[in-house]
Parts: sequence; structure tokens; C-alpha cells
Amino acid sequence: MGVRDVRVAVQRTRILPAWVRRADASATRRVNARRTHPLVDRFWSRVSGFADRGVLWWTIAGVLAVTGRRRIAARGLGSLLVASALTNVIAKRVFGGDRPLLADVPIARRLPKPPITPSFPSGHSASAAAFVTGVAIESPRLGAALAPAALGVGYSRLHTGAHWLSDVVGGLALGAAVGGLGAVVVHPHRRAAGESTAASGTDRRLPASPDGEGVFIVVNRSSGTSVLRSDPVRVLERRLPRAELHVLEDAAGDDPGAAARRALARAEPPRILGVCGGDGSVAAVAHEARAAGVPLLVVPGGTFNHFARAAGAATVDLAVDGLQRGEGVRADVAELSFAGGPPITVLNTASVGLYPDFVAERERREHRYGKWLAAVIAANRVLRRSAPVNVVVGARRARVWSLYIGVGPNDPGIPAPMRRSRLDGGVLDVRVLHAGSRFRAAGTLAFGRRTSAVLRRMRLLPKRFESYTTESIDVLVRPRHGQPPGFAHDGEVAIEATADASARTAAPGYRTTVRIVPEALDVYRPGRAHES
Repeated sequence: MGVRDVRVAVQRTRILPAWVRRADASATRRVNARRTHPLVDRFWSRVSGFADRGVLWWTIAGVLAVTGRRRIAARGLGSLLVASALTNVIAKRVFGGDRPLLADVPIARRLPKPPITPSFPSGHSASAAAFVTGVAIESPRLGAALAPAALGVGYSRLHTGAHWLSDVVGGLALGAAVGGLGAVVVHPHRRAAGESTAASGTDRRLPASPDGEGVFIVVNRSSGTSVLRSDPVRVLERRLPRAELHVLEDAAGDDPGAAARRALARAEPPRILGVCGGDGSVAAVAHEARAAGVPLLVVPGGTFNHFARAAGAATVDLAVDGLQRGEGVRADVAELSFAGGPPITVLNTASVGLYPDFVAERERREHRYGKWLAAVIAANRVLRRSAPVNVVVGARRARVWSLYIGVGPNDPGIPAPMRRSRLDGGVLDVRVLHAGSRFRAAGTLAFGRRTSAVLRRMRLLPKRFESYTTESIDVLVRPRHGQPPGFAHDGEVAIEATADASARTAAPGYRTTVRIVPEALDVYRPGRAHES
């Protein structure tokens, strides 16, 4: 390497290996030595400028949203925001490094305002890769069409002398990883031709309400506040003008279940209960609907909407279609009881271990930071500080990272399925991840079936976990650090209930019982004959 190459390479951070610095110097020298037409230089400069602050990707997202591809736009922007935050708040501060010397960049190529932030990784490249990967997860064809734009943005940073080759490659890798991991958190919504939108279960005739008469709907606006979507209340008001919408007030500490109970206690109670919110709100209102013997209208209004999607009412319009036509299904539920106390209706899962720890940490912070940033902080804290839980399942003692109890059969091969695959089946699906490496356990809980299988073959994840089905399960949960760990159900954590149960039992810890209740809840959804 010549004197000039040494002068260029010496600017790179010493965190990077020497061969990377040599490759950076060589690539920069070759790009700068190429003679290009002034129009070409102007083109790449404008590409780089248009990508500043993600303007290019926000524009494309706007086009996607206007043309009816809102979910695709939302995933792309969500991936972009996370990648941008990781790059600018964390990665640049950790790795940093100086940018290429402007003296070596042809004058015609230089940006009007040279960047002054640390060099590694390239934020433009990370945002581009994250957005395109997010789009590709929802629509591979659109992702393939946008891939050249992402690569073009990356090259523009080299052509204008704003970044080194390793900065661009690192940014692209970071962005693609963020987009890919997003598919683990929020599964893509792609439907193959002929695939049913609804989970299993026999179609059932339910009371119809074309205009919403006799329908009482609890609306929890605090669910899914960070999710980009149209306001479901406007759709409900337009399609169900005679329905009574009860919007919960955060300041009053209103509870979805309590609001439903008050409505059912009237002299003329509603004949149909509805709920617009996340899985926790849905489960609370479902409990009251079961007790009153009335059908349930589930309107997706949360972050994930696991039960609504499993039932086949993945959108507001699908849920309303089922109500107006009087179409639905009867679903299994589970009942969770603490030390002989009153049962709690569970629609998706109940669990103890890492996931309840994460939910509790997130809820303590989300009012201050918002749900997504609070989730990042909570995940980091749980990964560093959480300990395994000692449980007694039946007559067997175990030390576990997580014990998941799914309502009905769930996706096989993973220890923490979040959404049931069937509405019927009459069984609980139990998954036990025994104690071992903390980070391997976290990886096992995070990745899906196929990724987990590959990582287990590479010995990066535990090779096996326990899985079986049953109709009822008794679990004794031992205290941890002097405090009983929480027991999660449908995204909520029963901290107070477990503490009370622990105080009432003679043995240390608290005892829970979960049992399946087949065909216990009528839920509206479009009949299969109407599926497109």
C-alpha cells in the first residue's frame, strides 16, 4: 500500500481489522480515480441528497399507502425507524471513525454540505436496506423492484465521498437484519391463493345486526398506539351507526371488562358485546361475554391482534361483515385460576418466565418512552438480569426459562408460539424451555420454527425443549429473589394476583390451574362461503 493509501487508511477507526481498512482505501482510490460525466456526478449527488432523513423512502411509503398498500408501507417505515435509531444513537457512537478525506474526492462529486457525524456505519445505507427488506417481507415483488434503489443509495455515498466501502456494507447489513428481525416480531401478512383467512372451526349462525342495533363496543384507544393504521372508530361509526361505542378514558382508569359488566347490568342490556383493542382488552371483554352468554365482536385495534387474526377477523371490515351477515364460529378458550380463585378467560397463551418479565418491564416504561422504545429497553434489561423460574408441573420439579401454555394447537417447533393455529381442538399446547444459557434461551424464544431449526443445527440454540398437549395443567411457581414472578395471559401480567395467591398458600410460591373449555365463545367472522 502506497503513501497515499496509508494516509487515507489511517483515518479509519482502529476497531476495524487492518484488512478492512486496506480494502476501504483501495475501493475509495478506485472510485475517486474513475472519470465520469458531470451529469452522472450530479445524479448520484441528488440521489444521496434525496435519501437524506429518509425522504426518498417516506415518499415511496406515501405512494404505497395511497395505492392501498398501507401494511407494506407501515412495515417498511417501521424497519427504517428502528434501523435509523440503532445506527445514529448506538452504532455510530460505538464504532465511529473518520470519513474519507475530501481532498481526495473530485470537486464535482462533493456534497453541498459534507456530513460531520461519525462514519461507521452508513445511516443512508442502513435506512435503505431496512425499508426495502421490510417491504420485501410483505411483498417480495415490490422488494425486488426497490432493491436497486437501495443499492443505488449505498453507492451514492461512495461516489460522493461521504463514506467508506465498509460503512456502506455495514449499513446495508444492519438495515437488512433489522428488517428481517421485524418479521419475527410482527409476522408478515401474505396469503397464498385459495388459503383461508380464518382459523379452523365450524361456521355458525349468530344474531345479525346490519346497522349495529343492540351492539355495545368497548374501544381501548391506548392499544396499538404506535401502529400505523386508519382509525377503526371511524369505520365503526360509518358502518354501524346505531352501535354504542364506549371509548375508555385513560385518566379515569377505566377497565374494558368493567365497562362491559356495567352495560350488561342495565335494564335493557346489549345483545352483542364488542371490543376494539389489543389481546388483553379482547380477553377481558370475552370473559364478560361468556358469563352473559352473548356473542363477541372482535375488532382489531391492538399492536398484534393475535386472536382477531386467528378467528378470521384480521381487519375492521371483516369483523363488521361477519356481524352484519350474522356469521361466526364457536371457539375454545382456557380458564386460568390462581390458588382456587375465580377463573380468568384466556384466548391465546398463558406463561411464566422471560415473557412475563419482559411485559412487566415494558409496561413500567411505556407511558414515558412509548411502547416500542420501552420494549427495546425492557428486552435489554430482561436479557441481562432475569433468572430462571422454579416450577412444579404436576409432580415434576423443573427450573425453566419459560413455560408456555397455548390455547389449542400452536405452531410446532418453537417454544413460545404467540398465536393459536386453530380455534378448536380441545387441548392445551404446553411448551417448556428448560434453564440453560441465557442468550441461547432468548434466541430460542425470538426466532421462528425454520430459523430456530437452522440455528440448532449450528449449535447456537438449545437442541430441544419439551412439548406436549393436555386438557388441564397444575403449576406451582416458586418465588424468585423473594418475590413471586408474574404469570402472563394474553399480553397482560397478573402481578397482584400472584402475590395474593402466594400469601394464601401454605407452601412458598403460588399455584395456578389452566384448563381448556371447548366451544365456549361465539365470535363473529365472515363465513367461508364469502372468503375471496
